[in-house]
Amino acid sequence: MQISPQTAYDNLSLLDSVDVSQSAFYRQLAQEVLADPDISLSWRQAIADRLNRANHQLAHRPATDEDSY
Repeated sequence: MQISPQTAYDNLSLLDSVDVSQSAFYRQLAQEVLADPDISLSWRQAIADRLNRANHQLAHRPATDEDSY
């Protein structure tokens, strides 16, 4: 699925307001944009920075019953 870098970037700001599966989907889309060499380096850096911050926050959040599988 091809999405714009702007959409991927914006989706990452929504991670705290969506459910776990939607959050995982947004992260996957961001990874796809990061892997696309046709996307400008500045976009890939901005997306990588936002994704890194989101992953850092996720790592420090306590797990709930909804988060476990």
